[in-house]
Amino acid sequence: MRQLPEDWQRGLVIAAHPDDIEYGAAAAVARWTGQGKELRYLLVTSGEAGMAGVPPAEAGPLREREERAAAAEVGVRDVEFLGYPDGRIEESLALRRDLAAAIRRHRPELVVLMHFGPVWAPGYPNTADHRATGRAALDAIADAGNEWIFPELAELPPWTARWAAVFEPGGDHAVDVTEVIPQAHASLAAHRRYLEVLAPERPVAEQVAEIVEMGTGPRADFPAARAVGFTLYHFRD
Repeated sequence: MRQLPEDWQRGLVIAAHPDDIEYGAAAAVARWTGQGKELRYLLVTSGEAGMAGVPPAEAGPLREREERAAAAEVGVRDVEFLGYPDGRIEESLALRRDLAAAIRRHRPELVVLMHFGPVWAPGYPNTADHRATGRAALDAIADAGNEWIFPELAELPPWTARWAAVFEPGGDHAVDVTEVIPQAHASLAAHRRYLEVLAPERPVAEQVAEIVEMGTGPRADFPAARAVGFTLYHFRD
């Protein structure tokens, strides 16, 4: 298990829904902003289909507000929503183009993605939105550096990130987040209304503690009491 590179200044975190980042990756974001790095969030949807009993027209703006509040807790001020339909993301050329455009605009050295494999753990399938977003985003990192794939983006100069780091169980790199667990708790707790709907029988604080503990536990062969794991992909030196 190796340390994720930290010799960079600008990062972009891409996720399908509000709250995805807060399930563990936000702890790493808190560490990085504490180092003076600049990170921005890009959400493909507004999560409007994610709250049982709450109509999408109400849930979408609510979840956007909660995500902005969650980002602020870990030092992120720039949060962008692409407006794709929650629950119906397709791994399309249109999505790759929109993500490539965002990468060119923000010019990150590191792009952080959420786990997009078929399962989270044996017997627990990953969602279609997570799979489509992650695969499209990984391709879009290469697209953003190629002037010919999406010529309609010609007004945005090509940009190639150095790495993509995919937050996922079993990653080959890790980040020590021992000192930023309080920020990780505060960031997830900002999704209060969402968590209340998700598990109304359980206090939000209890849910937050369990989720953050699960996403930031110790990693084998990595010297930290609490860590976040990533799989690292290289795009340029």
